[in-house]
Amino acid sequence: MKFKLIMALVEDGRTEAVIHAAREAGATGVTVLNNARGEGLKPQKTFFGLSLETQRDLLLMVVGEQECRAVMERINKVAEFDTHSGAGIAVQIDVEDTVGVARQVQALRESHAHNED
Repeated sequence: MKFKLIMALVEDGRTEAVIHAAREAGATGVTVLNNARGEGLKPQKTFFGLSLETQRDLLLMVVGEQECRAVMERINKVAEFDTHSGAGIAVQIDVEDTVGVARQVQALRESHAHNED
């Protein structure tokens, strides 16, 4: 089975909603790294050297190739990446090899078999 890694940088207030949406679209798990920083077109604002930007979380999801586009679209919609400047970003990259995903593979196979019925 082929996999993709989705990396999404989201505002921490939207993390739980994004995780829920990703699961609804077919993601079988997520790793959350808190307190990530990002900078877009405009440099971050500071006040006496302290950042005024909201906290962000980095979400890492290894998903089946077939589910990837649906997960990306749901993340985009819930996180409002395309409608709010600085809301975050999501990217996908090919995964060459994986270990530790046997249960996810089984869940994906069962989901695919159920969808074909």
